[in-house]
Amino acid sequence: MPSMKAIKRRITSVNSTQQIMKAMNLVAASKLQRAKAQLNSVRPLYIGMLELMESFDSNSDAAEHIFFRKREAKNIAYLVVTGDRGLCGGYNLNMGKEAMALIGSKAGTREHIVVVGAKGNDYFRRRGKNVIRRFTTMADSASVEDAEQIAKLLTGLFVSGEVDEVHIAYTHFETILSHEPRTRKLLPLGGDSAVPGGEVIYDPGVQDFLDYAVPMYLSTVIYGAMVESGVCEQAARMTSMDAAARNAEEIIDDLTLVYNRKRQGAITQEITEIVSGANAIQ
Repeated sequence: MPSMKAIKRRITSVNSTQQIMKAMNLVAASKLQRAKAQLNSVRPLYIGMLELMESFDSNSDAAEHIFFRKREAKNIAYLVVTGDRGLCGGYNLNMGKEAMALIGSKAGTREHIVVVGAKGNDYFRRRGKNVIRRFTTMADSASVEDAEQIAKLLTGLFVSGEVDEVHIAYTHFETILSHEPRTRKLLPLGGDSAVPGGEVIYDPGVQDFLDYAVPMYLSTVIYGAMVESGVCEQAARMTSMDAAARNAEEIIDDLTLVYNRKRQGAITQEITEIVSGANAIQ
């Protein structure tokens, strides 16, 4: 049975931890608001670029472009967006599991993993996966330049023939309490069914237009995925820190109750000893 002094030390320790959790909750809430504003500004462009590329599914000229041409998938690149830090519940673990499920579904192929976030890099390294590049300073504050750098890397791998497909795994944000891991094929472009649309004339031509548009599309989608994942990370961290602070409050209450009972017991014992001594003198 712990002594009153030990219980008092533990109460002080848990109280200090609770203050840290509350501070981290406030920091995450502040970062979440900034990240949500960033996401709201990029989402219209992100959705517009997706719709633009989908419109080429029915274009026969686009089908001959290198970014639309289908290949036998033997080497596949995976861009996985995670966080640099923990204390955000199952955010990083869930993303790792989703990426591993995608890799597992491509049996017989060789993976080439590009990771955004230190946690994702640790996750795949521990499992012996082929991580060819890691970016560990972009998860918290993604920029367009960062996305362009990653897009250039993946485009180079695809155009050179080192990889036959490119996929991205990120976390989609719905609400503060609702966010889920998702995957999307980035390259080659084009769906299995044609999307009907009006006839569009491209000047100087479809091929030249796609040479310019596809790199911009990749940068936009990657940037959008990084921003969206950042919002989810901060939302998960804020929720986790709030739950941790409330758990700490419950622990403090329980320890305080135990401390008060022991203190009351000690006082009762002292009174009993005094009364017994007084009776013995009489």
